Amino acid sequence: MYLLLIVQQILASFTHIIAKDVTAHIHPLAILFIRAFLAVIFFQFWVWFRKSKRKIEPKDYLTFIILGFLNIPMNQFLFLTAIKMTTAPNIALAYSFSPVFVFIIAHFFFNEKIRWKGLLGIFISVVGSIFVLMENGIDFSNDVFFGNILGGIASLAWALYTVIGRDISRKYGAVFSSSVSMQIGFFLYIIIFFFLDVKINIYTFSFIDWLEIAYLGIITSGVSYALWYYALKHIESGKVAIFNNLQPVLTTVFAIIFFHNQLTIPFISGGLLILFGVYITQKN
Repeated sequence: MYLLLIVQQILASFTHIIAKDVTAHIHPLAILFIRAFLAVIFFQFWVWFRKSKRKIEPKDYLTFIILGFLNIPMNQFLFLTAIKMTTAPNIALAYSFSPVFVFIIAHFFFNEKIRWKGLLGIFISVVGSIFVLMENGIDFSNDVFFGNILGGIASLAWALYTVIGRDISRKYGAVFSSSVSMQIGFFLYIIIFFFLDVKINIYTFSFIDWLEIAYLGIITSGVSYALWYYALKHIESGKVAIFNNLQPVLTTVFAIIFFHNQLTIPFISGGLLILFGVYITQKN
């Protein structure tokens, strides 16, 4: 079971590498359009295969619309935009911060108590984030700095999706609720997309481009999620969540191999502080 989780983390870590490569020559908005479409098809097939279709109660319509908006127009859009501007390891670190965001949001949404260890973990993670953000100085005209900020907002959107979708997932099942949020998110994105001046010329896409977009749509949003969900059914969620801390480490290793990224002292020190802070928060 733990081997499956390691495989899942490798697949998830490659997401950052592949997204960084494909956004270098294809507009992130165009990539998201195709990625979201593939993800919707995958989840529809999954719901049909598992026969997990449910009837949605009218009182849950608004929640599903919010989840759809947080999923694609917010989280995935900001992720692809941010990774085009900054490095893959920086975005991986931003997403490793999600448990801290979840912890804070759960406190205000569900009145979950924050003990001193939780506060300590949050403080350490914030200090680590400042280290990483300061790597290139505070300059909003600097793509790397602005990309890091967008990555942090994307991580926050994912945390909101996690917290708001918690009861919905328990009520309708993770697969069906994810499928519905994907469909609604894609529909909302279509509306936004056609108001933007972005054209998709698929005839200019290379075979590698299609493979990379398919990876993001099917492997990342489909297979990787399936492995994560399978693990949650068999292992305590706290133990599963700790594996998520492997992602920035693996992403950094892959970025060094494929992009020849250089490790810097602010990134290493900030990254270690973030991971340590997240670990303390999860333990709390």
